Amino acid sequence: MDLAPDDLPEDPSQSPGVVAFDFDGTMTVRDSFTAFLAWRAGTANWTRGLFALAPAAGRYLADRDRGRMKAAAVKRFLAGMPRADLEAQAREFAEARATRLLRPDALRSWRYWRNRGATLAIVTASPEILVAPFARGLGADHLLGTRLAVDPEGRITGDLDGANCRGPEKTRRLREVFGPDLRLAAAYGDTSGDTDMLSIAAHAGYREFRERP
Repeated sequence: MDLAPDDLPEDPSQSPGVVAFDFDGTMTVRDSFTAFLAWRAGTANWTRGLFALAPAAGRYLADRDRGRMKAAAVKRFLAGMPRADLEAQAREFAEARATRLLRPDALRSWRYWRNRGATLAIVTASPEILVAPFARGLGADHLLGTRLAVDPEGRITGDLDGANCRGPEKTRRLREVFGPDLRLAAAYGDTSGDTDMLSIAAHAGYREFRERP
């Protein structure tokens, strides 16, 4: 794979700017949120949880509200959990599963942009708190994801704190950090939820990464 995008002139004398990577399906071979929930719950509890989520899944088929569906999953599997405990389990999950989840060609592209001096951002619909250990391990400059609401005692409520970080919300969050006129040097994604982010990139990498660990 040629890691240098053909439509982006290479100038090693200056940083190319901001490069944004979607996480699930782009950098990983599967959805990290559901993988974490299944890992944490165990087979029996995971199966029972999926049955309990059937009404929410039915509503999703009608309204296609991914944020509402995500909140239902958070409420079923994580509500009431201390944030610190969830952070610790997220670290344990990342340490145990990173080599099985991360695509080798996505990692090579990440290193390519890092070596060029780009500012690297992971922009994901998965909860920030769960992707954070992966982002730290990769040396990401920014992590922008879906935030989970926490009560005054520091426990996960089961609600989202703000919008699901998908579609136009990804671009909004990037511009919140980098300014309203942001133009990405490159962006990588794999679903319709990434197309808005890809539209502001000089190089739009759609489903470029295909390797499996």
